[in-house]
Amino acid sequence: MSSSSTKCPVDHSAPASACPVDHNTLNKQQDASKDACPVDHTSRSTWSRFFSSTPNPTVSSASLSAEREVSSIPKPNDGNWVYPSEAQFYAAMARKNHNPQAADMKTIVPIHNAVNERAWAEIMKWESGRGGEACGGVQLVNFKGRPNDKSPKARLNMLLGYAAPFDRHDWVVDRCGTRVRYVIDFYTGHNPRSPENLSFYLDVRPALDNWESVKMRVENLASTWYKRLSV
Repeated sequence: MSSSSTKCPVDHSAPASACPVDHNTLNKQQDASKDACPVDHTSRSTWSRFFSSTPNPTVSSASLSAEREVSSIPKPNDGNWVYPSEAQFYAAMARKNHNPQAADMKTIVPIHNAVNERAWAEIMKWESGRGGEACGGVQLVNFKGRPNDKSPKARLNMLLGYAAPFDRHDWVVDRCGTRVRYVIDFYTGHNPRSPENLSFYLDVRPALDNWESVKMRVENLASTWYKRLSV
């Protein structure tokens, strides 16, 4: 399980683009437009639990930025996926009647983006050395938020007394024609050194859909045990 930083690692100098996509259809296989963001907008309500309970009248929705950040996550054909702006994030939550606070967007949106960047970085660790560079690099093809579907591993951990993840995503990547689905369980916690600061932890691994993913999981487990025995 990996800890996520709240610092936004996205290149802010990259040009942002408009988002003409119908976000209700973002997750259809190979049907996402090139300007969409790598976030399932149908499950963004999972972030509503981090909203402030006390409104801040000094910040209005009209003052929210419309600027979007280009992620480091390659999409099929050309360019990278684009994250939603503060204004888009706020509007989506308001449409779902989650009573968002405009002031929260200044904090939540960068964290939201950084957590997704961390998810991609963890996927890239799994993909390292598996040949994706031969065709220009691994690309994120398909993504889906499944906050109400607990993964088998999460359910087992919950039976053992561990906290449940607050969200789950399934991301499908393309490695030179080979599709691999990754399961991402999102957890929250508090840093013992800074209890007031909320930390995010990600458990990222290939779903056991095919022999390729099984092989990846076995190789990773063997490598982990070898390192432990070598210490």
